[in-house]
Amino acid sequence: MTMIRYSPKTFSKKEFLTPFDRIFDQLMGDNFPVFQREFGTDFFAQGSYPKCNVVNFDDKVEIEAAIPGLGKDEVDVSVVDGVLTIKAESNQREDVTEAQYVKREVKRSAFARSFTLGENLDETAITAKQENGVLTLTIPKRQETETEPAVRKITIS
Repeated sequence: MTMIRYSPKTFSKKEFLTPFDRIFDQLMGDNFPVFQREFGTDFFAQGSYPKCNVVNFDDKVEIEAAIPGLGKDEVDVSVVDGVLTIKAESNQREDVTEAQYVKREVKRSAFARSFTLGENLDETAITAKQENGVLTLTIPKRQETETEPAVRKITIS
């Protein structure tokens, strides 16, 4: 009898999750076209950590990211070319050299989570606060103005 063994080197998490990401993106685009218009075509870009809640208000969007154990100086939030990125590096303890772990469950590694911002979001007015292990980013929505187009008279000489 031949046994098939799973080898983590031959199958990556990304290969497994990518088809589900496409299904989710298509489901969101087909059923909620306003969502795609307001948040951009690829609002949930690659990455799944830190875990986030995204709350859509009439005048703003809030992103709540779970970052327990990290101080505000250890987390970097930036916007480049319309992509908001939350990243940090939580290194392993360096003082465990003369001992060994009996159990190790605390995730200590680098992470980055990105969100593509839609044109209706004001990336220049993003604010951030951190409280009790939760980073809250507030992104105001741009207000559409319905003004009359400016008319400029041209003098004919």
